[in-house]
Amino acid sequence: MNAANVHVMVVDDQLPFRVAARAVIDRLAGFDIVGEAESGLDAIALAEKFKPDLVLMDINMEGIDGIETTRRIVSAHPGMRVVLLSTYLLADLPPDARTSGAIAYVNKDEFGIRVLRRLWEDGGDPDFANRPCHQPN
Repeated sequence: MNAANVHVMVVDDQLPFRVAARAVIDRLAGFDIVGEAESGLDAIALAEKFKPDLVLMDINMEGIDGIETTRRIVSAHPGMRVVLLSTYLLADLPPDARTSGAIAYVNKDEFGIRVLRRLWEDGGDPDFANRPCHQPN
């Protein structure tokens, strides 16, 4: 592992997505996996242990969900960047996703090398916190 590389932690309760995310990161020059967690509590502990630069965080998990886990990780480690991942359409995200401290949201179907590199290089999606969520009629 190169010390100058971006250290990434993947958090998802579904093994198939963790495997897929690992495959994307393995193909991305300059990025290394430093940890994987399958729950919010594990993610909080591993973030403290490994101090990743970037956390890929599933939203829907048992126990502490990804939004609350993100809030806790970013509060404890303000420089850590978190990208939320799920199957929600952007307009249907839970409203508290935008105030969790995450730098972006990516639908799992759109997650890939180019998206991850762009988000890292741009420091996230600058409009993420400002886009409206779906409001019921």
